[in-house]
Amino acid sequence: MKFCKTRAGGRLFLVVLFLAVPWSAASPQVPEAGRGTSRPQAPRGEHAPPTATTPVFEFHSSFWMNLHHFLYQQARLPRESSTTDANDETGTPAAHLESASAALTAAEAADWQAALAFYRAEFAGRDLLFATDLVRIKNRLAELQNAADLQQSGLRPELVETLERAAAVYRRHWWPEHDRQNRHWVEQAAALVEQFGPQLAEKLAAVYQAPWPAGRIWVDVTFYAGRTGGYTSLEPLHVTIASADPRNQGLAALEVLFHEASHALAGRVRETIEQSFRARGSPIRRDLWHAILFYTTGEMVRRTLREAGEETYLPYGFRHDLYARGWQQYLRLIEQHWKPYLDGRVEFERALTRLVNAF
Repeated sequence: MKFCKTRAGGRLFLVVLFLAVPWSAASPQVPEAGRGTSRPQAPRGEHAPPTATTPVFEFHSSFWMNLHHFLYQQARLPRESSTTDANDETGTPAAHLESASAALTAAEAADWQAALAFYRAEFAGRDLLFATDLVRIKNRLAELQNAADLQQSGLRPELVETLERAAAVYRRHWWPEHDRQNRHWVEQAAALVEQFGPQLAEKLAAVYQAPWPAGRIWVDVTFYAGRTGGYTSLEPLHVTIASADPRNQGLAALEVLFHEASHALAGRVRETIEQSFRARGSPIRRDLWHAILFYTTGEMVRRTLREAGEETYLPYGFRHDLYARGWQQYLRLIEQHWKPYLDGRVEFERALTRLVNAF
């Protein structure tokens, strides 16, 4: 465990780096708490925003969580050889997968293929976020971290057997590199959070008119984290981010981290949109709130970086043509009706009501 400290505007800011210990010494650990406060932003419209708690992200690179996500990813690859001629849907480097697979002994290959067969049958066709049992598995593995085994985990016996059978193979051939990649990503992300986190959390809490999540935000850093490169489940708030995904590198790490954390803030946006559609008797555009979330986080990151002299940052949604793949209308209406709210010219409810009424 490592603590990185900085001072922003006289306020102590703390990032918790809680990384996997070597396997031979693995045991449950309890991180120390770190808290701080930020100045509240000036009121927007008729609502005064809550005081934003300084963001404290608790980063984890843990064995069982990484193994679970890697098996899921490998089970989704089109060929059972676990290789691909190009990067897969998340951009995981194909050369790394191929070289490690080629080094398996016959016994290791049999154990690994048996684990992949289980994951193909049970999980590969399902979504990591929207399948309730996959979320429960993820949350339980996060609690176990680097436990010596899973016998007391309470997970399904078949899953325990599969993970433990694959563990030795993964530990020998993939885990050292995955853990190294995770740690490298955390170091880069933590530096960005130290520099920009207090301002960014303050802006986002004010925009969403919701308190920044209290306490530490649990972030599992895994080599693979689904086709989008990251996802967040709530109750409890649990962020998972892929360290190897090219979309999550450099300054983009700051945006993806705060985008995922903002899922805990955006409830009022979602509720207001749904209520407005119901009032009109119209079908709810259920992904509209997520388009707003992408736009808002990207815009707040862009503004925060611009204040620090970085003028060229292009937010995720534009950099990866997110709005060109089915969200063209959303972008036009967001910029017409939501952006004025971000600029402080329109009240929260009025902005969203106008946006919904434009459909």
